[in-house]
Amino acid sequence: MNKFVVLIISACLTIPFSFAPIVRAAEGGETFLTLNKAIETALHSNTLIKQAIENQKAAIEEQKSARADFLPKASAGYSYTKLKDAPYAILGGTQIDVGDNDQYHWDLTLSQPLFTGFALSTRYEMAKLGVDVKDAEKEQAILDVVKQVKAAYFNILLTKKFLLVADEAVNQLESHVRDAEKFYEQGMIPYNDLLRSKVALADAKQTGVKAASNVDRTVSVFNTLLRLDLNRKTDVEDILDITPYSFELTNCIKEAIEKRPELKALRLALKNADHGVTLAQSAYYPEVNLVGSYEQNGDNPPATENDYGNTHNASVTLQVRWTFFEWGKTRAEVNKYRRNKSSLAEKLKGIEDSIKLEVKGAFLDLKVAKKNIQTAKKSLVQAEENWRITNLQYQQQMTTSTEVLDARTFLTRAETNYYSALYGYMISLAELERAVGRMIN
Repeated sequence: MNKFVVLIISACLTIPFSFAPIVRAAEGGETFLTLNKAIETALHSNTLIKQAIENQKAAIEEQKSARADFLPKASAGYSYTKLKDAPYAILGGTQIDVGDNDQYHWDLTLSQPLFTGFALSTRYEMAKLGVDVKDAEKEQAILDVVKQVKAAYFNILLTKKFLLVADEAVNQLESHVRDAEKFYEQGMIPYNDLLRSKVALADAKQTGVKAASNVDRTVSVFNTLLRLDLNRKTDVEDILDITPYSFELTNCIKEAIEKRPELKALRLALKNADHGVTLAQSAYYPEVNLVGSYEQNGDNPPATENDYGNTHNASVTLQVRWTFFEWGKTRAEVNKYRRNKSSLAEKLKGIEDSIKLEVKGAFLDLKVAKKNIQTAKKSLVQAEENWRITNLQYQQQMTTSTEVLDARTFLTRAETNYYSALYGYMISLAELERAVGRMIN
């Protein structure tokens, strides 16, 4: 099996899975965060995770509800009936009253299910699997949030580096313009050379303004993920050091198939589909319940007085109910769940294929990013040396302003390419970790 060695961010240390936020105020009222602290803060406060937690709690309550169906159920009833005529019976031609115009009745009933065709146990098992599904959805939310926080964090670093490059370009071009003005005053260069230098400086300043705006925008995105104030001044710890680490595509794919919460949820849904078939088949069986009741009947509100019969009574009843014909309804329900299961099985295969493709794509992106860092670093060293030499040559009037401006353009491009490659690699690593299904690295 072919392997390749890539780099992993040394600052991404193993951190405990905790929902306690850690935020430190920097000087000047700013918030200063490391990557680990940013992730912990997001895990504590991000709305996506909070939503998943609430859904998880709801599933637990549903499981409790399903468990309660096994237990006896108590109910009470009360009624009052006003009759126009008192009830009577005729015996031997004589009318005899058998009740009052005012009739009060109350009862207490205790019902215990004995057999439901496995419906209750099946619903309970489905509710348990529902909790597991919500656990998987919570894992997915955590994976998504961690990846988003990492990407936002590295985008802040990237835009800050772009701003640094822009400021550096402005400073160097300002120095160049001063040299050009001096040479122009001495009649050593034409006026259009001076104008070209000033135009380049103006462009660099505009680029700096845009770069500063981009920093503010990426910070706002980052603050939103962490549920901080949108306009809060947030600073993050820079990450430049990387250490060797190895990945193997086959192992990454295997890990993703085992760990991805989407696949876990679908596998649980397949089990639930089996339970759904069993639940639908429960309609083929009779339902058996044991019912105990106590009642009182009378002519006063408490139903304690009755001149025509006993005021109270108690009973124990064994109820059997069997619906044996519904025009194929039960068979249709069973077939529906079987079709749903087949559909989920096909969906699982499709998601597995998509995840394999996602992992390979992220794997290849990381491989390219690693090579780009090496190439961009070499180009940056060359561009810095080219700028240094060209600038010295111009100060000695051995070259033109055009060459200086070109050298500065090359240097700016090399710097932006290097930082894009560096932080692009870090974002690619976060993408691969998410594709593989690693909770926190």
